[in-house]
Amino acid sequence: MSDPAIDAVLDPVLDPELDPDHQHGYLKSKDDYLKRLRRIEGQARGLQRMVEEDKYCIDILTQVSAMTKALHSVSVKLLEEHINHCVIGAARTDEQAGREKVAEAVDAIARLVRS
Repeated sequence: MSDPAIDAVLDPVLDPELDPDHQHGYLKSKDDYLKRLRRIEGQARGLQRMVEEDKYCIDILTQVSAMTKALHSVSVKLLEEHINHCVIGAARTDEQAGREKVAEAVDAIARLVRS
């Protein structure tokens, strides 16, 4: 694998920090992501309330499952946006950059699967 610092100097278009015009793939759906994340935040507050109010453990676990599913849904959608925007864009620019973005996506998938 190549050195990211060298790659950034050689091709600033692939480095969002060096390219002021770079836009993340999720920006088109940013409002939707924020809406979903606020809903998840509300679920987390609801879980805290349930514990404070000594609710039945199975009911709490059911809500944990719903929140986990919601986070999973956001993760999958972000991953899809990343692949369609960042990975494909990098691959069109340079084969090695594309391979590096694929490796980055695979690492992200592995982290999601472990969580």
